[in-house]
Amino acid sequence: MSSGYSSLEEDSEEYFFTARTSFFKKPTGKVTDSKDVEKEREVRTEFSREEIQQKIDQYNSLTKDYLKMTLNPTGAYTGFVKVMMDLRRPVTVRGGQRAAGEATMGEAFYLPRGVINTLHISSENTVKQVIMALLNKFTVADNPAKYALYKRCRRDEQVYVCKLADVEKPLFLRLVAGPDLDTLSFVLREQQTGEVMWDAFSIPELRNFLRILDKEEQEQKEAIIRRYEVCRQRLQEAMMAVGSPS
Repeated sequence: MSSGYSSLEEDSEEYFFTARTSFFKKPTGKVTDSKDVEKEREVRTEFSREEIQQKIDQYNSLTKDYLKMTLNPTGAYTGFVKVMMDLRRPVTVRGGQRAAGEATMGEAFYLPRGVINTLHISSENTVKQVIMALLNKFTVADNPAKYALYKRCRRDEQVYVCKLADVEKPLFLRLVAGPDLDTLSFVLREQQTGEVMWDAFSIPELRNFLRILDKEEQEQKEAIIRRYEVCRQRLQEAMMAVGSPS
C-alpha cells in the first residue's frame, strides 16, 4: 500500500506516490461518537490577513515534514492535508469492459484501509471538493454523496470523531489545529446511514458486488475443505501408526 500526493490547484494535475507511512497513531483513549463532539470549544472562523500570516508562520515553524503553508497575495493560502482512507465497502473504479447494451462497466474492489493520501489544497477548497479529489485520484466512479470526511480530535485522553459539513474548509481547520495529527486528523469514510441503501447503486455496481461475494464464498469453501483434508490425513496417519485391528 502507498500514500499519495495530489493537488487541487488548477495549474497542477499530477501527483506522485511514496512508500506508505502511517501518519496516524492508534488512539489509546476512548473513542467518542460525533454526538460528544458538541463538547468541543467553539473556534473563530475568520481571521485578519495579519493573523493568518502569524498562524502560517507558527504552523511552518512546527511542521516536521516540509509540507508548509503559503499565503498568497489574494489573501488565500495553500497547504497540505493528509486524509486516511477508511472504507469498509467495495468501490467501483472506472475503466472496466463494456457489456452488451450497457454503459462501460467499472470493476469493484476493496481499497486497502489505512492508506494515507496527501492533498495540496487551497483555503478556499471545501470538504466536498476534497472528497471528489480523493475519489478522482483512485478513479472511483461512485457518487461522492456516498462518502463523508470526518475529523478526529484528541483531548484529555479521549478521541472525538465528527463528520464535517460539505462547505467546511479542511485547510482552515488544519491551520487552526496546527500540524500535530494527534490534535486533528482527517478520515474518509462511507456515510453513516445505518442499513446499506442498495437501491442507490447501479446495476453494474450490484453485479460487481455479487461477483465479489461469490469469490469470497468460494475462498471460504476452499479453506474449509483444506482444513478437513488436513484433519483426515492426520487421522489416517495416526491409525496407520497404531496398526489396524486384527
